[in-house]
Amino acid sequence: MAALALLTGACESQAAREAREAREGEARGLVAAPAVKLEGRVIDKAGLLSPILEEQIAAQSQALERKTTDQFVVVTLESLNGASIEQVGLALGNSWGVGRADRDNGVLLLVAPEERRVRIEVGLGLEGLLTDERAADIVRRMTDLFRAGRPADAIKRGVDDITALLAADTARPRYAEARKAA
Repeated sequence: MAALALLTGACESQAAREAREAREGEARGLVAAPAVKLEGRVIDKAGLLSPILEEQIAAQSQALERKTTDQFVVVTLESLNGASIEQVGLALGNSWGVGRADRDNGVLLLVAPEERRVRIEVGLGLEGLLTDERAADIVRRMTDLFRAGRPADAIKRGVDDITALLAADTARPRYAEARKAA
């Protein structure tokens, strides 16, 4: 039985494994949403962004929502406090209800500099557009800037890439159709 579990685990994609591990962690009660309130479109608890850049990102997120109805939130946390970034991202996104309920069209960009982790959480209604592969490409481009010691530029790059992708394709499947396919 253990060999079967190991074999099955090896066949999972990394994204599928991370999602499964996050669900299992939540089911065991290991992760509750961090004590972070949704106070706006940008929550910079790690202090990586200037006030001007925070305003620019918030305005960009607001313009995206006006154009597409997609809701986009950027969060930086000082630390994940021992949880995985996948668990924290899911917990925050679900507790805050990012995205419209009838479309599940929320996106969360989460940065944890202490652990050197970046995650893009995507609502079910946008998974066909902001795929795991596209999200991974965005994170890779951000990583180069983080490594160069430019965290604010890295976050801005991620925001620009995500908003450009979402704004370019406003023909969205209905949430009910996306749920049936899942």
